Amino acid sequence: MFKDQVILVTGGTGSWGHELIRQLLPQQPKEIIVYSRGEAAQVAMSRAFDDKRLTFRIGDIRDKEALTAACRHVDIVYHLAALKHVPVCEEQPGEALKTNVVGTQNVIEAAIENKVKKVLYISTDKAANPSNFYGMTKAIGEKLIVYANLIQEETRFVCVRGGNVLGTNGSVIHLFKQQIRERRQVSITDMEMTRFFFTMPEAIQLLFKASRESVGGEIFVMLMPTCRIVDLAQVIIEESGVPGVSMVEFGVRPGERIHELLLSEYESRTTVVYDDEYLVILPALEIAGLQERYGDLPGVTFGELSSEHHLMDKEAIRGLLARGGFLS
Repeated sequence: MFKDQVILVTGGTGSWGHELIRQLLPQQPKEIIVYSRGEAAQVAMSRAFDDKRLTFRIGDIRDKEALTAACRHVDIVYHLAALKHVPVCEEQPGEALKTNVVGTQNVIEAAIENKVKKVLYISTDKAANPSNFYGMTKAIGEKLIVYANLIQEETRFVCVRGGNVLGTNGSVIHLFKQQIRERRQVSITDMEMTRFFFTMPEAIQLLFKASRESVGGEIFVMLMPTCRIVDLAQVIIEESGVPGVSMVEFGVRPGERIHELLLSEYESRTTVVYDDEYLVILPALEIAGLQERYGDLPGVTFGELSSEHHLMDKEAIRGLLARGGFLS
């Protein structure tokens, strides 16, 4: 679906954007437009990829005029740009609102005005029954994206929701390795804390699958393995070979949950099992094409999907880290 297409990636200089573009280029797109605020990051990325099909546009998703201009002649939009750190969004909710909610509405309006074929919105498990402001803004973003399919028919809007992706900017893996190297001590928020984890290449492959097979109006939920953060830390400590590394618990920060949800109990009522890799949340609103596509699929047989269940053991965690290239 990407051959000879013009693709715009908001927030394209981040970790998701790097891997997405790395996997898009072999699929023969006509052009990939990297839209982001950071000049230095764009220059570094341009030098790293050195591909004439990449175009770099300085801009903010808060700036609707600039975003609309960037979307001209675009076929597909991947909307990655967001404020993502829970503490930052808790401390500066107005900024999170402007980027994650107003910015997403600007993406919707710019795509519709330019008759973009499909928009993919990357969401987070924190949007399921949100407990912090970041999750609330992403949940609103999901609602806006789903609803956008009702106000016109030319552009299809799709959500993809996943958990933590290993190795992204600010990832606990980089933090743990730095702490081991510099302090021989790893900081753990809570010894019982669990999270959903996936490798970046695997996440992008699932994103492509949703891109190809989506109708518009659904929320694709990536099924991901789960682990305790303390077990992840222990594996990284063991693999580091550094002796005498200790762990210290410093407590849950404002807005953080001990366990995350990929699917809430309320959402499970309208969720179907797509295959072994995806669940699909269908909207309560009637959107053309969804019933025909998903009406015969079985509904989920559980209430919520929490990271506290089906935990990986340390060998499985080690395998996940190896697939992600985090073990030497």
